[in-house]
Order: sequence, then C-alpha cells, then structure tokens
Amino acid sequence: MSQSLAAASQIDVIDSIIFPPGDIYSDEPPLESDLHREQIELLIRLIKWWWRDRENFYATGNLTIYFSPNQKKSEEFRGPDFFVVLDTEKKDRKSWVVWQEDGKYPNVIIEMLSDSTASVDKGVKKQIYQNTFRTPDYFWFDPVSLELRGFHLVDGQYQDLAPTQSGWLWSQQLGLYLAVYLGKLRFFTPDGQLIMLPEDEANQQLQQVNQQLEQANQQLEQERQRVAMLVERLRAAGIEE
Repeated sequence: MSQSLAAASQIDVIDSIIFPPGDIYSDEPPLESDLHREQIELLIRLIKWWWRDRENFYATGNLTIYFSPNQKKSEEFRGPDFFVVLDTEKKDRKSWVVWQEDGKYPNVIIEMLSDSTASVDKGVKKQIYQNTFRTPDYFWFDPVSLELRGFHLVDGQYQDLAPTQSGWLWSQQLGLYLAVYLGKLRFFTPDGQLIMLPEDEANQQLQQVNQQLEQANQQLEQERQRVAMLVERLRAAGIEE
C-alpha cells in the first residue's frame, strides 16, 4: 500500500470515530455518610477560597469523569470524591468530560475511604489514576479512622509520600500540605499555616479587633488609675486640683 493510500486510510478511521456528546450529567451514587459529605464540601470550599483570585483551575467532588470516547462511562469507574484540574477554565460543569477538556485529567485526586469503597479506592481506582489518568498526586482519607495516605507519580508509578514528623503529606500540585486537624482533613501552607474558610478568617479578624479593644481598655484603665494616684498625692501634699 502506498503512503498516500495509508494516510487516507488512517483519516477514514479517525473520521469514523463517533465521540459521544460532551454535555453529560454526572452519574455518582449517594455519599456514604454525613462525615463523607461534609469532608468533601470542606475541601472544595477551602481550595476555592484559597485560590479565589485564580481563574485557571477546576475543583469539585463526587462528580463523574468521562474519559472513554467509546462509551458514556466506564462500568468499572465512578468519579473521585474530590479532584482538582489545573490550567483549565474556572466554570461550573455537569461532569468532567475528558475529550471536551483538551484531554486533561485531574492533577490531584482525594478519595474518602469507607467500608464499602476502601478496596476499590486502594486497588482499581489507584491503578486507573496511575495508568490511565496519570494523575500526579493521589491521596486517600478515612473520615472515621482518620487514615491518611498519599502518592506521587514518579516514572509512571505511584510512590508513597513520606509524611513529616507531624504526619503531614505534601501535595506538589497544590503547593500545600494535607493533614488531619480536629478530626478533619485540612490544607496547610508551606510555612505551616492552616488554610481557613472565609467565616473562620472573619472570626479571627474579629477576635483580633476584640483583643486590640481589650488592650486599649486596659491601657485606659491603667492611665485612669495613674491619674487618680497622682491626684491623691497632690491632695495629700495640700495641693488642690
């Protein structure tokens, strides 16, 4: 077969591939418990608030990722509990459809373990994230037992992330630490600061203002007492005001 005929044949094959529509609703099952739902919502709110000035990322949870153009969904796969895609448009979506997103897969995935999903999260899903998605950072967290483990893709294989002395795990893609704080999985900055929700920041600012007011009141009281003592001394010395 000549090169021109081979090329024409390849074009015919490509043209014959029918991609399913990209406007597909997510098809995720209900979450295991309130703990799982609250943890996922917390992570989404935290990363969106931390990156509120950025327009080049997508963060969501319990949303289907459609990655095979030959079928609407893989029968062996459902979407991650939490994932982040970098260098993409920040907008709402019904699902993540890879062939409609320039072939992009998540940069970070976090799965919430449960009795019914742990074996899949640690087995089948981990292999999909490693071999098909090529997701650089993968973590799993158990909201009940507080088990936390992380992996980073090195030469096509997931390598365990070594925790710090405090048990924190570094996400290269997020540029943040993941750690358990007060029974929840939270994000920390490189210098160890807890990333807070907007209401937490507002409460912290309010506390700082209250502390400043308290300090000012204490200084005023000290000044009042100093003036009162001075007046008393003047009276004792026979000097009236």
